[in-house]
Amino acid sequence: MSIWFIGTGTFAALCLDELTQSGVVFDRIITGLPTRSGRNGKENPSPVELKALSLGLAVTRTGRLSENTELLSALEQENPSTIFVIDFGQIIREPFLSRLCLNIHPSLLPEYRGAAPIQRAILDGKTKTGVTVFRLAAKMDAGEILAQSEIEISPYDNASDLYPKLAKLGSSIAVKALASSELTFTPQDENNATYAPKIEKSDCKLDFDFLVYNFVNSVRALDMSGGAYVTISGKRLKIWRASAKIDGNNPVFNCKDGSVELIEVQPEGKRRMTGREWSAGLKMKDGTKIV
Repeated sequence: MSIWFIGTGTFAALCLDELTQSGVVFDRIITGLPTRSGRNGKENPSPVELKALSLGLAVTRTGRLSENTELLSALEQENPSTIFVIDFGQIIREPFLSRLCLNIHPSLLPEYRGAAPIQRAILDGKTKTGVTVFRLAAKMDAGEILAQSEIEISPYDNASDLYPKLAKLGSSIAVKALASSELTFTPQDENNATYAPKIEKSDCKLDFDFLVYNFVNSVRALDMSGGAYVTISGKRLKIWRASAKIDGNNPVFNCKDGSVELIEVQPEGKRRMTGREWSAGLKMKDGTKIV
């Protein structure tokens, strides 16, 4: 039984690790092309490529999958029984869709279809989320569901906390479902479909006019998207952890309906530090409110 893995991003890399540790053997691991950065155009391999190499697994890079003649030929010759397609960043078309292409999606589909389900669930203040294993269809994240499982979102969970939790859970239920003698798929209810568009740079800018609830949730949601930030005296202050529960050990912001304590921050051009360290550098006293 031949099994392929197609993925690029961080969630896909976590799933590749979990699936491999669960005993799944992949005949092919396919990922997107590296990005480039810096003046010299330094190559940055995808998270999936880095994970595969750390596991001692070979990986194939591809541009547009539907135009890769070598992979299209291999698809016919190797005839994989299952293809995991996770966090790939490309639309999957025929002839792949005619195969059993399974996606592990970090939401309780049909809720939060799209690119940023974890972040959007936290931004919306959800107290639960989950993971869905479903069969790919032509419409985005709308295929029939093979397995699904729910978890709670702690008030202290950031996006970076939920990524590995959901990758582990999703991989586990996928392996269990595939071990069944017969696969059973359930259609999604289109009437309950909601969407989770990708995080834009504008989403990361916070404002003192935010409600406390929205301010803290934004900080939690955006820690894997460059970090939420405010602007003070013309400079960005990234906020990595914040709380509506004030204990007096860190600086406090006034928001629209209350106060927010800054627990971990990063001044522009500097390292991460506690809010207390940052405020001490500004010669501020404990409990000083920044308006």
